[in-house]
Amino acid sequence: MENAPFVALVDDDQHSAVLLTRMLLAHGAPDIAGYDGAQDAHHRLIPVFADPDATWPGLVIVDLKAHRLANLEFLASVRPLLRQKGVPVVVMAPPASQSEFDALRQAGAASVFTRHAELDAYRREAAGIVSFWARTQRPDAVGM
Repeated sequence: MENAPFVALVDDDQHSAVLLTRMLLAHGAPDIAGYDGAQDAHHRLIPVFADPDATWPGLVIVDLKAHRLANLEFLASVRPLLRQKGVPVVVMAPPASQSEFDALRQAGAASVFTRHAELDAYRREAAGIVSFWARTQRPDAVGM
């Protein structure tokens, strides 16, 4: 369906991306468009925002694990564009200090979710992301 809502998932670990996608869909997320890391997102996703006729994602989820600052670096690189377009970005991050979470928020994350090793805790975070997506949707974005 043209203009159907979707979520963009920027994840540099294929296994993690598949697991998170399954969890998000199980909790009622719309379609998930996957991007294999920061470089792939810059190459394929960022141009979508430059096209006024393209359907933009309703949410961008960033879950980069290449190194400890990968999420922060990606946020810094896309912050002006996503802020201009009004698309919220959430980050999945390992358990971290309050200052690390604050840095992600200052870099443009609308919310930060914790990447848990325990399956039920991970499932709750995925449900929280879907809830966040639902609360941030524009009323005019669906059903036009």
